Amino acid sequence: MSLIQRFKNQKLRVKMLIIVLPMVILPLLLVGSIVNYTSVKQARIGINQASMDDLEHMAIFTRHLLEAHHRQFQVYQQQRKDDFINELKTLAKIAENMVDAENKLYQQGTITLEQAKKHATKMLQQVCIGETGYLYALSSDGTLQVHLAREQENILNEQDGDGRFFIREMINTALQAPQGSLNLISYPWRNATLGDTIYREKLAAYLYYPKWDWVIAAAGYTSESYSDLLFEQQALNDLKDKIKEKRVGQTGYIFCMNSKGTFTIHPEDEGENFYQIRDNNGHAFIQEMCEKRQGWIRYPWNNIGENGSRMKIVRYDYFTPWDWIVAVGCYEDEFYHDANEISWNSLKFTSLITLLTCLGSILLVSYGSKVMTNPIRDMLRVIRRIKSGHLNEQMKITNDDELGELARTFNRMTEIIAQNQEMEASLAQQGKMASLGILSSGVAHEINNPLGIILGYAGYLESKIDKDDPSYTYIHEIKRESKRCRKIVQDLLSYARTPQSVLEHTDINKLLAQIVNFAANHTDMHHVTIDKNFSANLPSLKIDGDQMRQVAINLILNAGGAIRDKGKLTIETKLDDEQVIITFRDTGAGIEEDILEKIFEPFYTTKEKGTGLGLAISNQIIEQHHGTITITSTVGVGTTVTVRLPIETEDYLL
Repeated sequence: MSLIQRFKNQKLRVKMLIIVLPMVILPLLLVGSIVNYTSVKQARIGINQASMDDLEHMAIFTRHLLEAHHRQFQVYQQQRKDDFINELKTLAKIAENMVDAENKLYQQGTITLEQAKKHATKMLQQVCIGETGYLYALSSDGTLQVHLAREQENILNEQDGDGRFFIREMINTALQAPQGSLNLISYPWRNATLGDTIYREKLAAYLYYPKWDWVIAAAGYTSESYSDLLFEQQALNDLKDKIKEKRVGQTGYIFCMNSKGTFTIHPEDEGENFYQIRDNNGHAFIQEMCEKRQGWIRYPWNNIGENGSRMKIVRYDYFTPWDWIVAVGCYEDEFYHDANEISWNSLKFTSLITLLTCLGSILLVSYGSKVMTNPIRDMLRVIRRIKSGHLNEQMKITNDDELGELARTFNRMTEIIAQNQEMEASLAQQGKMASLGILSSGVAHEINNPLGIILGYAGYLESKIDKDDPSYTYIHEIKRESKRCRKIVQDLLSYARTPQSVLEHTDINKLLAQIVNFAANHTDMHHVTIDKNFSANLPSLKIDGDQMRQVAINLILNAGGAIRDKGKLTIETKLDDEQVIITFRDTGAGIEEDILEKIFEPFYTTKEKGTGLGLAISNQIIEQHHGTITITSTVGVGTTVTVRLPIETEDYLL
């Protein structure tokens, strides 16, 4: 379809706007856009470069602060570690001398070997190294001979935090070293009995005492050897506070994290791991920073308390000694604040005249198109409603021009059509019911008399014949089928001549409860469990109780017939939008979709001995009460019948 044809197909109001507005707005927008673009572009180039340089300098400055702190304490820590190693070696040598002294007493015959080892063990256990360090000894097969908690336990297969068999390594090194020489080992260790949750570096100085086959060791955590550890931590905390005080823009800040994504310096989330956190686009930006370690990154982020996300820009660099990533970030709207301010001022002044002119043009054209097209739109709305079947709709007549004359003529036409439809429906219904009434009366007259005679003689014979007589069954069958014929005639008369309803205020829950109690004792309902779920405080309904009882019993017995074996029927009531809704939900065989369309037709039935009038009469009664009855069903699952009755009864049965 060409553009011209599309334009012709548009509504009148759209056509007027398309023609007039571009002629005024486009030239003004073009001039304003050129002026605004030129001024903003030049301002952004200079301001953006200066802002990026600021982030770069801030990241470098922070990294230099960390390097200075690291160098300051690196020498100090190494010295303390060397002192601790010397202390461990001295203690290991002292422990050897203690053991050797006890061995000499044993060799002199002063004490037994068992007493010598017992005395040596007691003395070694009394030595403490730092807060949790101690002396211990183990034999060459890995069995602890001296230990505070695990004595006589074999620890040959013990592994450190890196999975290394450090006990085997200690024993092998001690056995191969010259007698009396000291050895040193470092390993990550976590003492669960002390409540340790992380691995810490542990040092052990050890030697081999061959006379008792003992490897004697002095061990302790390096972190406990620094007497000024609190001072170092305080200095680091002061450094962190200085870094966290630095602000970038209005809300930007400096933060640091290790390569695992755990924040080591952060204004709010210090100590938390955010390696898997994702931005508003689902991108794992922290993971990218940890992998690349240095560079620039942009991501959308939404702070708590803000309505939407904003783009954030971050410059980050890597601090190798501590495995830290130093990052400086701020939101782009703050980053480009000055450039945006200039852009806004320029846009504000260049757009003011354009906006005022556009506004005036839009108002004038819109008002003119509204005056011309609103009556036509109202007419189209009414025509669509009448087309869908609402013949009571009328067009509004607001003036005496050609459109007003058209509206009056159309209203008269719809009135005539509505009257004709009502007359046709009324005549058709009256003719159908008159024919059915005449037929029903004739059938009742011609059939009831012979049926009465048949029932009379059948009852007489039934009373005269013994129940064991084979003929008794045939006579009973004649009597039962005759009653069935009489019921068919009665149903036919009921449908053709539905009696005038007698309306009374009725408690629908109480009425249904009575009907359920009656139906539960019916022979067709012994295999069905009936559940009642009645909503409390329902308003009383002005209905014909006998007719409504007939509807409920018919629906309940239909459900019982649909349930072949054991099943359940649930009856519910509830209030919804000025209506009382009654639901009958069974777990029977269900009804096929093609049958559902015919279910309310007179004489249509799927039962072998049904008349096909039960649901037709029920539908007729519900319609007399200005209600509706609908059926939904799923084969193999069950059927649900929903009856809706209005609360307001002023227009009933007119």
